[in-house]
Amino acid sequence: MSEYRTETDSLGEVRVPANALWGAQTQRAVENFPVSGRGMPFRFIAATAHIKRAAAEANASLGLLDNALRDAIVQACDQLVAGEYRDQFPVDRYQTGSGTSTNMNVNEVIAAIAAKAGVEVHPNDHVNMSQSSNDVVPTAIHVSTVMAVKEMLIPALTHLRGIIYEREAIFSEQVKTGRTHLMDAMPVTLGQELRTWREQLLAAEERVERASDDLLAVPQGGTAVGTGVNAAPEFADQFVRFLKNSTGYGFRTLEHKFVGQSAVDGPVALSAQLRGVAVVLTKIANDLRWMNSGPIHGLAEISLPALQPGSSIMPGKVNPVIPESVAMVGAQVMGLDTAVTIAGQSGNFQLNVMLPLVGANLLDMTELLSNASTMLADRAVRDFTVNTETLDAGVGRNPVLVTALNPEIGYSLAADIAKEAYRTGRPVIDVAEERSGLSRKRLEELMDPLKLTRGGLA
Repeated sequence: MSEYRTETDSLGEVRVPANALWGAQTQRAVENFPVSGRGMPFRFIAATAHIKRAAAEANASLGLLDNALRDAIVQACDQLVAGEYRDQFPVDRYQTGSGTSTNMNVNEVIAAIAAKAGVEVHPNDHVNMSQSSNDVVPTAIHVSTVMAVKEMLIPALTHLRGIIYEREAIFSEQVKTGRTHLMDAMPVTLGQELRTWREQLLAAEERVERASDDLLAVPQGGTAVGTGVNAAPEFADQFVRFLKNSTGYGFRTLEHKFVGQSAVDGPVALSAQLRGVAVVLTKIANDLRWMNSGPIHGLAEISLPALQPGSSIMPGKVNPVIPESVAMVGAQVMGLDTAVTIAGQSGNFQLNVMLPLVGANLLDMTELLSNASTMLADRAVRDFTVNTETLDAGVGRNPVLVTALNPEIGYSLAADIAKEAYRTGRPVIDVAEERSGLSRKRLEELMDPLKLTRGGLA
């Protein structure tokens, strides 16, 4: 038995591995693009299968495709969506800018699966009927990204917010020194700090949801250049009806399909919001790292879970490995967003020619952020412990507490008191009692750290 078989396309004969389900066009792409060794994410392949399924059903409903061919295509697509044949999609993500190679890869594999079931299906004439790579691939970007955001990222962010909320309630009255410019500032509660993270995440999550909802409008039906050539006028509406049934999401047809094929403005907008999530996660990660710093010559406000030895040479050292990992995810996502932004500029007339990069990056970003959010929740935020004595001692020694005296003794005298407390190392309340003319009782009332975290005037 030969290790290879011979396939033929419009350019001639091609040798294809004997056991491969793909055909000549896929094999040419494998040979033409030995770039990264990374294919398109399987979520993108599954989304393309959803598209092929909906297209077959739409074509059959319009009397353009025989029911037996439709059923064979639908069954093959269902197998792909279920995760079968993952090893049959070898085309590198850095390929032709339209994604034609991946579209044909999916077409050829579906046809081969149908042939195994005894139905002769042509990859172009039947699987690709009423379609072009130029509308399939942009639609697959929309479908795969919407599903990834809804099924992975939003649940992960919701989980992280929930864990933060639990810890926030526990530490609602744990006072600590606030910091601006990394310098001591007026007191806050640890609960207030945690709520800040939670509110940031909620706002970022809502922005992602709005941007992903915009991608529910898909350009399928525009075919080659947006005009819908070789597709029935009713195809687009029928297509989205079946796509909604297949995916469970409210996809709708994009009225002017040129927009979704010549440009990727919607995906670029979503990418920016994913970058925003990365910014929030990085802020949280860095706050945790600073609060955990020490344990002797750092802030030492909290202790993150000890998950692994931190040094190959320094015994006993434990590092904030989870926040560091999250910070690297943030950096990578920001870089991927930059690439998507640049790709968005590559719409030349009727087609953007960096579609595979956009699709792959959006899915990579979504997966990274989802995994990092869950990891941060479960392996850092959930179980950190608070070094209460350190926090309480720091608040009590903080000369910035004299800020509360401004309304009664004025800024200048308060500044002199703070400077003396800094210089002498004495408790600020003792210096204030000597120099302010206020009673100890009144000073304790004005400078009560917990009271100061609630704002207002004493």
